[in-house]
Amino acid sequence: MRTNRLGQTGLFVSELCLGTMTFGGDAGLWQMMGGLQQDAAERLVGSAIDAGINFIDTADVYAEGQSEEITGRALKNLKVPREDIIVATKVYGATGTGVNSRGASRGHIMDGVKASLKRLQLDHIDLYQIHGFDPVTPIEETVHALDLLVRQGHVRYVGVSNWTAWQIMKALGIAERNGYARFDSLQAYYSIAGRDLERELGPMMISEGVGLMVWSPLAGGLLSGKYQPGAQPSEGNRREGFDFPPVDKDRASACIDAMRPIAESHGVSIAQIALAWLLHRKVVTSVIIGAKRQDQLDDNIAATNVNLTSDELDRLDAVSALPSEYPQWMLDFMLGSHQDRLQPLRSTAR
Repeated sequence: MRTNRLGQTGLFVSELCLGTMTFGGDAGLWQMMGGLQQDAAERLVGSAIDAGINFIDTADVYAEGQSEEITGRALKNLKVPREDIIVATKVYGATGTGVNSRGASRGHIMDGVKASLKRLQLDHIDLYQIHGFDPVTPIEETVHALDLLVRQGHVRYVGVSNWTAWQIMKALGIAERNGYARFDSLQAYYSIAGRDLERELGPMMISEGVGLMVWSPLAGGLLSGKYQPGAQPSEGNRREGFDFPPVDKDRASACIDAMRPIAESHGVSIAQIALAWLLHRKVVTSVIIGAKRQDQLDDNIAATNVNLTSDELDRLDAVSALPSEYPQWMLDFMLGSHQDRLQPLRSTAR
């Protein structure tokens, strides 16, 4: 298991991160997502750590707080040394019925971190992330509140999830201008069948040194290779009742068709090829994997041993390429007269 530096920090995280959305849930959506109780979840945590994963991601809204509770108990019961594990959680979603029990205000963030620390049974959170963009709260208020948590020692690093490039850039500018703690990571959807992140977010992260944590790398299980076009999802599969994230099924099917012979040549699953493709992307820091069963976790972890050739990567890139959108097609057109100026950059790129 390799480790990567998180953004511009001195913190190193494993290339795979254990997601805990499958932990907890007695009924409804959260039971559908996983519904794992303490013993089953604890076994997965132990297996992940034994495989070299030092990064765990949860959120205060997962199973209405049960995910954090189960994660905290698992780390305590397994006697994991605190310095050996990086715990990430998130705040933003509704944790109560009150109008202020949601969002990215200073009030909700301060309340949220205390509640998360209690559920996790920790004295600090390694990475605290804003789970979504709050159109009501000024970005400066959110960034300042996170800086206060860092200064108080409740939080070590801060990040964001599901924000646009311009929103993140504005937050980075506010942090730099005021000497606040900056966003060190973005948690975002990215998969071989959903490469929208590459349009604006990817270039921004590389330019500004923001790490990327990928959620739903298998597009909600669609890229497991178990789906057949036009067929109903198998019983117990999450997409049977929760078809998310939105994916172009035809594009995904074409990607699966291209991954299948590559998987066969490597003697691995299609899911491992989808994960390996992400692990080969320059912008990716860590890929979040979630599992309901031990065999799923083992299969995902094995993706770290898959080395794709340049020819295989080219084939996968070609079948999954995004259609060009404005202004990119105009920028590409206008670069035609600058090839002589670009050549020196290309010659020193490697």
